[in-house]
Amino acid sequence: MKRTFSIIATALVLAAVLQMAASPAAARKDKFARKLNTFNTIVKELQTNYVDTLDADKIMNGTIEALLYQIDPYTEYYPSDNQDELRSISEGQYAGIGSVILKRGDNVIIHKPNEDSPSKKAGLRPGDIILAIDGDSITTDMQVGDVSKKLRGQPGTEVRIDLRRPYVADSLFSVTIVRDNIKVNPISYAGIDDDGIAYIGLTTFNEASARRVRDALGLFLKEPGLKGLVLDLRDNGGGLLESAVAVASNFVPKGTEILRTRGRDAAKEKVYKTTSKPLAPDLPLAVLINEGSASSSEIVTGAMQDLDRAVILGERSFGKGLVQTTRPLPGNDILKITTGRYYIPSGRLIQAIDYSHRDDSGRPVRVPDSLTTVFHTKAGREVRDGGGITPDIKVELPEMNRMLYNIQADLWAFDFANKYAATHKEMPNLADTTVMNKVFDDFKAFIDPARFKYDRQCETALDYLRKSAEAEGYMNDSVKAQFDLMAGLLKHNLNHDLDFNADEIKRIIAAEIAMRYLSDAEQTKRILPDDEVYLKAKEILLDPARARKILRP
Repeated sequence: MKRTFSIIATALVLAAVLQMAASPAAARKDKFARKLNTFNTIVKELQTNYVDTLDADKIMNGTIEALLYQIDPYTEYYPSDNQDELRSISEGQYAGIGSVILKRGDNVIIHKPNEDSPSKKAGLRPGDIILAIDGDSITTDMQVGDVSKKLRGQPGTEVRIDLRRPYVADSLFSVTIVRDNIKVNPISYAGIDDDGIAYIGLTTFNEASARRVRDALGLFLKEPGLKGLVLDLRDNGGGLLESAVAVASNFVPKGTEILRTRGRDAAKEKVYKTTSKPLAPDLPLAVLINEGSASSSEIVTGAMQDLDRAVILGERSFGKGLVQTTRPLPGNDILKITTGRYYIPSGRLIQAIDYSHRDDSGRPVRVPDSLTTVFHTKAGREVRDGGGITPDIKVELPEMNRMLYNIQADLWAFDFANKYAATHKEMPNLADTTVMNKVFDDFKAFIDPARFKYDRQCETALDYLRKSAEAEGYMNDSVKAQFDLMAGLLKHNLNHDLDFNADEIKRIIAAEIAMRYLSDAEQTKRILPDDEVYLKAKEILLDPARARKILRP
């Protein structure tokens, strides 16, 4: 009944909203008022006459969330008691133990304790299973959000956690952790190599991002051999719009337009320009992006591309050109609502999904490449709207097959690294071929063939072809014999498949093992020399003539 009520309420409110959008102003308001009156009447009837007592918070919160989900995924409702995520995004901090947790089967586990956090200092490790918090058992139906609420709290307060650690003899243990303000460091690593190429890995755009970037840049500029900067925005999902403008202000003249936002009221268009003197207006710059780069990352990337200020490398970005604003609600609740779209300096909108149009199944429609429009950068280069930012230099990484995907997605590499760390006090020499061959052999022995699942594409394709031959009347004894022969030749062997993917598997498990011993900065620094996108960016920055040719053909 509760689910039915939520759906009905959502349908009524959504219908009112849609009718508003399609009607003249006066009629629209009148229809909306009638629908809200109907909705209120239904709620009162249920409160007064329904056979059981209704949980108002649960039902109404579910109704609101269902309504907003029908609009776009960025318009969100935050009740007064659940605003930690919003504060974390905007302020770059929250109060708790400082650990990423993960739901795995019936358990909630520690996935990664944050650096310098209370959980890290208390000795928590990846893979630790949370059994109870302050004496309350973690039940199988509890989700990450439920456990997270129990772990978070006021700074200075204590929380007692009972855990079980796999791969050790005394696996049950308890810790008492004093909660603290957890600051989200927006920079994973900042450094400069022997060739004079500086690197900043920016993971989010919060209140500290612009200051941290400016501080790092100030140190780099003191280096006499500085030749260029790589700004890595891969997998940076965005954050504060103002932070993006402030980061961009380091590289372009004061007063440069970075974007403009437009909402329903065209007269309220807002233009965002840089307000500070640039720290490095002429420093050769490369920006790295991938499909995980979104929102504020695309503002910085798009502005640098449209102004011909940086060479963009990697994969096409996500494509989020929508702007959200927070609005206060009664009871200290907050609504984060999409209030406009943003347009980068060339005038293009990079939003990839049109949430105002949906297909027959109700899914929003992605803007097809064939319907995108050509715009031009400051120097006259062609760029397109819709579908995110297309890099100047595409660096396509090898496609991950199903085996490699499952090694990561099913946490085989994660578990193996946990076992390794539980039995080895020191990190192995991951650059030593002999050592890594031994680690790889240990990983193969660690895998249980009965539980290791992955799509065997050759067998699947052959089975499909066999069925097609039967359906179309081509199957006879001779053809069947050939199929049987082919099936024997293509029969999958787990050891063969692991060996065939050995190089990539070694890379995956080396990264997981390093995470158990190194800081975030040390991990990033370790993998950069083998990062194809970074190496391509470095190659271009060390060849100024080539960079100029890309930006001003």
